[in-house]
Amino acid sequence: MADYRALYRKWRPRNFDEVCGQDGITDILKYEVANSKLSHAYLFCGSRGTGKTSCAKILAKAVNCENPINGNPCNECEACRSIDAGIATDVIEMDAASNNGINDVRDMQDEIAFTPALLKYRVYIIDEVHMMSGQAFNALLKTLEEPPSYVIFILATTEFNKLPTTIVSRCQRFDFKRISADVIIDRLLNIAGAEGVEITEDAARIIARVSRGGMRDAISLFELCAGARKKIDENLVFETVGSGNRESTYKLINAIAKADYSSVYEVVSDIVMKSGDISVFWQEIIDSYRDIMVVKSTDKAKAFLDLTETEYETLRQIAGLFSMSRLSYHVHILESSMADMQRAFNSKRSIAEIALTRMCDSRLDFSAEALVDRIEALEREISMLKYGGSAVKKPIEAPVAQPEQEVKPAVKEKKTSEPQASAATPYSGWGRVVERIREIKPALSASIQNASVTTRGNGEFNIKLDTFFAKRLSGSEQDMAVICGVISECEGIDVKSVKITVEAAEVRRESVFSDIENALK
Repeated sequence: MADYRALYRKWRPRNFDEVCGQDGITDILKYEVANSKLSHAYLFCGSRGTGKTSCAKILAKAVNCENPINGNPCNECEACRSIDAGIATDVIEMDAASNNGINDVRDMQDEIAFTPALLKYRVYIIDEVHMMSGQAFNALLKTLEEPPSYVIFILATTEFNKLPTTIVSRCQRFDFKRISADVIIDRLLNIAGAEGVEITEDAARIIARVSRGGMRDAISLFELCAGARKKIDENLVFETVGSGNRESTYKLINAIAKADYSSVYEVVSDIVMKSGDISVFWQEIIDSYRDIMVVKSTDKAKAFLDLTETEYETLRQIAGLFSMSRLSYHVHILESSMADMQRAFNSKRSIAEIALTRMCDSRLDFSAEALVDRIEALEREISMLKYGGSAVKKPIEAPVAQPEQEVKPAVKEKKTSEPQASAATPYSGWGRVVERIREIKPALSASIQNASVTTRGNGEFNIKLDTFFAKRLSGSEQDMAVICGVISECEGIDVKSVKITVEAAEVRRESVFSDIENALK
């Protein structure tokens, strides 16, 4: 596998039905070929690796195929075989990045005057057409307006906004979308099975995430990983990409949240010593912060994130340690530092460590984002004082002498039967309580958000937690006071009437929760 594109060429789709993720476009192209309703010029737009050039070659085969099958090329006739082999003189593939001058267009116009040598249509595939010069576009425009009946143009571009309107208006446009992670994963697993390469599903998911919706990049990265001649797992993919794994990223973000400078510098040092690229790792940090914002912004975050189950659960716990204002402050620093790294190539580590130090303590920065974070921290401290006041023991005051009063005989009160306590029911307002606590003390909200809470309606609340968190909560008077204060605020009752009991509930935990417990200790 010396040639990293060999595997992609081997698994390149040979008909429209094999093109992944572009069903709507391929259906239209098949219909036009089957019913001989071809356009003289097609424009394929979309990000890299989404199948634009592959579809162009399939279309060139389909229009020249001697025995088309429902709009698909047969791949058996002489025309299909010659196009697949790249020896068909009537199918010309041009790279506009290197052939972007007016002379190149004029040479093409001279060729168009002659009819195809062997095939029915002469097909010009112009890749990265946005790279053409203004004069070349003007020369091409006349040809697009009045092309011969035996010529078809297929223009492909990754930057549609750079094309002149005059060119776009004379083409039939198709927008190629990014391929979903699930489709890429299935494709990689099929290729791995056919090639005899062992790969884990989590590794395939990471490859799909890194490729950012491009099938070509995903297969190329898969081939690079397969060159190691061993099982492809998450660590091998991260080593091949040149970045730290998500475990290192989450460890770093967790250290930032706790202002653990030693752990922050340790992670950066580990990346550098393993010859990792700091800028690639920096992009992983930015992506992780984006994921945290998504988790904090919507209940359907899992549908928008390409993460493994372990990564998602870990990220969900980390998200409880941050407020949105602090996330915004950190992203501001990350983006500006990324720009600094691109300008000062040899000082990436210094820029990274300085930026991470500022992220740990907003008092080191005087930007608007840092000031917002500091103001929010002050608001949390004030709220903590407000709710935690009931947990502070007041000093015992000396009794004050009262003037003597006439003692009246006590009147016997009639004994009344005590009302029976109502049955415990699930507390429906616990979600509001957790959201309010998240604004005041994110770490506390992260530990109690999965609690089972019941109430008897008379100010009594029972909280059932995992043994670790239950022991931790019951031993903290400040945390108990905060919960009491927030419940009293949400329910509109006196804080003194709120009574909370904490019970331990034995539950089965996944390994990720064990990691979180160790991190919190």
